[in-house]
Amino acid sequence: MRIHFPRNTLNALQAIAIAMLFFALPYNGSLKAEETLSKEDVRTIVREYLIENPEILIEVQEALEQKQQAEMAISQQQTIQENFEAIYASPYQIVFGNPEAEKTIVEFFDYNCGFCKRALEDMQQFIELDPDVRFILKEFPVLGEASLEASRVSMAFSKVMPEKYPEFHVELLSMEGLKDGARAIQLAESMGADTQKLITEMENPEILDAIQEIYGIANGLGITGTPSYIAGSEVVFGAVGYSQLKQAVESQTN
Repeated sequence: MRIHFPRNTLNALQAIAIAMLFFALPYNGSLKAEETLSKEDVRTIVREYLIENPEILIEVQEALEQKQQAEMAISQQQTIQENFEAIYASPYQIVFGNPEAEKTIVEFFDYNCGFCKRALEDMQQFIELDPDVRFILKEFPVLGEASLEASRVSMAFSKVMPEKYPEFHVELLSMEGLKDGARAIQLAESMGADTQKLITEMENPEILDAIQEIYGIANGLGITGTPSYIAGSEVVFGAVGYSQLKQAVESQTN
């Protein structure tokens, strides 16, 4: 006999669960043929219900997204806890603003990222208006070999002339066109850097190790593009602007 489910009580998840259960249990031949609910019967029940209630598909998608977001949030917090020193106290990072500030925004950036260039104003606004917030910059060259070269020069410059790095960073990020190693070295030289010292420091294997470390942290946080931030207790993706970053950092507990 064909089984009929009450339409007013059955939902899509129940129907799908019934289908999965039916497919999972092998037929042992104990049922009479006329009493057997065939796979085609189950497919028809599920299909008809979903056609009559297509909004359920949206609910299922939303539930899936919420579950994925919750899982990502747990993974992000675990990554932050396991990499706390590397995130907040790496020897290859530069702090903008008050180094003793109680709150921190960590920014992952790429010198060839147009959105990072736009987001520079957000950082400058924080530094100007809020002495309780500092920025930690993380080199995250994801836009090709030119970006990687520029990052190597930048990180070397931060060791050779740390007192001028803030100016160097703003100048390089603000440049028009492609920023590569040659343009970054040219800028460093114009600011008084010793070229040979700079090149020697660029060959320091710790620089590439630091970049690989940042890649690993970003992967654990689900960061694939720039700019991205750790602001307060949140991981924030994209150039979201000063107001949203401020709201996020105000939730900071560490």
